[in-house]
Amino acid sequence: MTADAARATRQAAGATGTDEAARFHALLTAFEGRPAATAGRGKDPVNEPMIRHWCEAMGDANPAYAGPDGIAPPTMLQAWTMGGLSGHTDRSAAYDELFTLLDGAGFTSVVATDCEQEYLRPLRPGDAITFDAVIESVSPRKTTKLGTGHFVTTRMDVRVDGEIAGTHRFRILKFAPAAKREKKPEARRPRPVINRDNQGFWDGVRDHKLLIQRCTACATLRFPWLPGCNACASPDWDTVEASGAGTVFSYVVIHHPPFPAFDPPYAVVLVELAEGVRVISNVIGVPYDKVCIGLPVQLEFLRVEDELELPVFRGSAA
Repeated sequence: MTADAARATRQAAGATGTDEAARFHALLTAFEGRPAATAGRGKDPVNEPMIRHWCEAMGDANPAYAGPDGIAPPTMLQAWTMGGLSGHTDRSAAYDELFTLLDGAGFTSVVATDCEQEYLRPLRPGDAITFDAVIESVSPRKTTKLGTGHFVTTRMDVRVDGEIAGTHRFRILKFAPAAKREKKPEARRPRPVINRDNQGFWDGVRDHKLLIQRCTACATLRFPWLPGCNACASPDWDTVEASGAGTVFSYVVIHHPPFPAFDPPYAVVLVELAEGVRVISNVIGVPYDKVCIGLPVQLEFLRVEDELELPVFRGSAA
């Protein structure tokens, strides 16, 4: 970092006026257009195993993604460029310099905010991926619930044989965390919307039963409840009671944004029941940082408020 940049960084760290903020933003915008990665290469060509793993994780059985003649799901675009734990060697210094500047000004925390993708041609097994990335924009200082900072947008162009296949824009917020606010009085949880299509499920919860719909035409089980079978379109169904045994198929730990009646961090899990269907719920009995894929769980019913009882799953930490 140059002496001028270091001085501006120190000023920005304690600045409250718009002039100082504008001067610091001018330093940041000097990075716009600079490469973040040049002539990068995907570590693996597009391949069937990764496509299969992706589709299984997403629950996407579209036949267009199957076999050597299939295509890769378009939303996998970024997956082919990832460096894994060992990273890439083609990352430029500009990105690190930008982060150093932001860190020096007190914007030491980072959170991914959103991404945008544009698909221009399908990717097929055997395609070798190359990519270039550029720092596209750095926003003026913004104040969010997380804190004050700058949004940084990076654009990656993904190519096959020199032909652009898609564009991936990834946006992060580099911020100084806001001071913790005094905790508000406990809020009520959102109430489920109960209608004629799911009334039977909530009746089962009331009786401490987890009911799964079963198509009486083709015997396909389905969850969540639907007015018709998504396998054969029959509107006729009955129910089976779940045994309650299951395993964690996937999960996410919620840190932000804060939401009334919930106290982050907490884990939201996708449980695969013994019957084969999957249910979104919460795990109890295990700290959020001990939840893992494959964790055995057992159904329980938890009264979270006087008039609200919910199906949850109890796990046991190893």
